[in-house]
Amino acid sequence: MSHAELEASETPPSGGDAPAAVRKRPKPGERRVQILQALATMLEQPGAERITTAALAARLDVSEAALYRHFASKAQMFEGLIEFIEQTVFTLINQITEREPDGPAQAARIATMLVQFAEKNPGMTRVMVGDALVFENERLQQRMNQFFDKIEASLRQSLRPPADASATPTVEAQVRASVLTAFIVGRLQRFARSGFKRMPSEHLEASLARVL
Repeated sequence: MSHAELEASETPPSGGDAPAAVRKRPKPGERRVQILQALATMLEQPGAERITTAALAARLDVSEAALYRHFASKAQMFEGLIEFIEQTVFTLINQITEREPDGPAQAARIATMLVQFAEKNPGMTRVMVGDALVFENERLQQRMNQFFDKIEASLRQSLRPPADASATPTVEAQVRASVLTAFIVGRLQRFARSGFKRMPSEHLEASLARVL
């Protein structure tokens, strides 16, 4: 997307018959999306250091003040990315649980979806595993910890005894869900810390077969 789309102003026509160029004003909410897209893109750079609001503003060719018109702090920008991750992942999990019968196959589908999401969104992966949150507000890391707690809970439900849909997950289901969650997190961490060179989907089907 061009800088002209990001920095909008309405300029009246200058002298002469030809009107001056008018820069398009973003639609409501569009600038917020552009800021989050830019932040996610910057996080995709292997070995990227802590991203400052000054660097983010420079990438968008706007002032830092323009950023703060849409987000009260950089922490809110990261929260915007986390909300996207949560909404996307848990919507997909709901779709999987509605279509796939309970059991190892459902759990494997959830794990595969998470890995595919990470590969398509490497910048988001750095947020998910906490690498991008090291120097940020502590509540952001706590929120991502809660995200993986919810993932583990979904996997426990998938692996509960099939005979009784209302049954409390057994100790075995709890252990398998815990191991599978740790496996997923480990794959995502390796992906992020290898500079996105080691794909988390590497031998995924065979690995899930061993775990499940």
